[in-house]
Amino acid sequence: MQASINVTPLVDVVLVLLIIFMVVAPGMMKPGPEVDLPKTGTPPEQGDARDRLLVTIDAQGALWIDDQQVTPDRFADSLRQAAGGMEDTKVVIQGDASLRFGDVRRTMNAVEEAGFKDVGLIAQRAGQARGK
Repeated sequence: MQASINVTPLVDVVLVLLIIFMVVAPGMMKPGPEVDLPKTGTPPEQGDARDRLLVTIDAQGALWIDDQQVTPDRFADSLRQAAGGMEDTKVVIQGDASLRFGDVRRTMNAVEEAGFKDVGLIAQRAGQARGK
């Protein structure tokens, strides 16, 4: 009697896992528009993305809260609504590298005027690929 290994069930499991990862991977991407982040030498650790609200300023100056574009006049209300009434929520701003700092600073002021005190900026470490 000769023993042999049947690899068919193993191949089936691997293919099912591959399909699951292909379906789930796009949902793991960050919300909001793609922006070219400014490069810095060594930005500090930027925390867990689940514990904060992400505000994005794209290259055209449009404001986004997570994946929803908002108008500047409704920004404060939309920010409070996205936080669910919890004003101790951390707000992080990512702005396109082509923006002037004045545009980013105006957004920071608007976040603070909306009642959020914990405001930060996201930068990308120089030489690091986006999404790492």
